[in-house]
Amino acid sequence: MRSEYDFSKGKRGAVIPSTGKTRITIYLDDDILDSFRQQAEAKGLGYQTLINEVLRTHLKALADRPLTENDLRRVLREELIQAIQI
Repeated sequence: MRSEYDFSKGKRGAVIPSTGKTRITIYLDDDILDSFRQQAEAKGLGYQTLINEVLRTHLKALADRPLTENDLRRVLREELIQAIQI
């Protein structure tokens, strides 16, 4: 080992940037997190991977569902309110 190292050109943070993923802080209820950890262990996955899969499946289901009459009424109501306020 050297007695001194030169860190003048060093950068803070991860050495290898991860692409396609973002580190966040999120608070989840203990029972939800415990459930994901148990399910992930049973499937041989990481619990964060399982949470990601569940969120992705839910978002896809939302995108694939047809527009209902109630949805259309809600959107029109919101748009009319915005138009009146302008």
